[in-house]
Amino acid sequence: MSFIKTALITGITGQDGSYLAELLVARGYQVHGIIRRASSFNTGRIDGLYSDPHSRDSRPLVLHYGDLSDGTGLRRILESTRPDEVYNLAAQSHVKVSFEAPEYTADIVALGTLRLLEALRDHQATTGHRVRFYQAGSSEMFGATNPPQSESSLFYPRSPYAVAKVAGHWFGVNYREAYDMFICNGILFNHESPRRGETFVTRKITRAVGRIKHGLQESLYLGNLDSKRDWGFAGDYVEAMWLMLQQERPDDFVVATGAAYSVQQFAEAAFAAAGLDWQKYIRIDERYYRPSEVDFLQGDASKARRVLGWSPKVDFNGLVKMMVLSDLDLAHREATLIKAGFSPPNESAM
Repeated sequence: MSFIKTALITGITGQDGSYLAELLVARGYQVHGIIRRASSFNTGRIDGLYSDPHSRDSRPLVLHYGDLSDGTGLRRILESTRPDEVYNLAAQSHVKVSFEAPEYTADIVALGTLRLLEALRDHQATTGHRVRFYQAGSSEMFGATNPPQSESSLFYPRSPYAVAKVAGHWFGVNYREAYDMFICNGILFNHESPRRGETFVTRKITRAVGRIKHGLQESLYLGNLDSKRDWGFAGDYVEAMWLMLQQERPDDFVVATGAAYSVQQFAEAAFAAAGLDWQKYIRIDERYYRPSEVDFLQGDASKARRVLGWSPKVDFNGLVKMMVLSDLDLAHREATLIKAGFSPPNESAM
């Protein structure tokens, strides 16, 4: 089996990494992914792509142990895989957690990006092979800047995570200009899916809807219901990542739907999709408030539409329905196991 290109993805076991790996494999790539060593398997989102390493057939997906805190390890992986494209998706990406673990967040999100860029710069100088690099930015970088936010909007980060992402963004710009490297920054607004981690508010809501519907949970505790976000489908957004690296020249792009909804509106839609009244089940817990809030994020992705030819295929209502249906099914299976006397497996990574 021959492959048209080779790609390396950091954070391949996450939501975005799994969708991107599927897209690239479907397009004829061999995909290499970097995973952190853990005592338990954390590859649930990509198990459908993984093949037996003892197989004689060429494998479309190959995994490597590594970490953005280890520059030497990153160099070794680059040398062994010789990728045409690198997608840096790895991060400590939970905003609330970044207030509790700011040093770790900065080390992985900001300095981790710098380590990877340095390793890539050395790799290109040694091999003469020009590699295209995608850096995952975040709408959180805009923070308190008034919407709609575009590529020309000022960054005003409001969390350690957002500050670290701003640093990663500017590392990318600097290396692009200083060393003539092909580096694209994708500033992605909130993107969700049934694969979203359960600690993120959208999945926390839809997971609770499924469990409440099946009698497994009585209520849902949330923080600020008034925060507005531009929510899209992660499967759509990884296509924009790929499109950025197919252009003649590197550039930076905002990726968003252009429509914003509050956390309350997301909750209303999710509970309504299951025939439930959200007001009967949601409780407010101030522990879920951030020390500094981001009130309103709404992206202007007109440049991505014009230059990349990209537009989202799944709208807000379609996204909410997709996630609720998935979590209703998950809760149904959980309830069935409990009734049969079994403890349900942890399927949060699916």
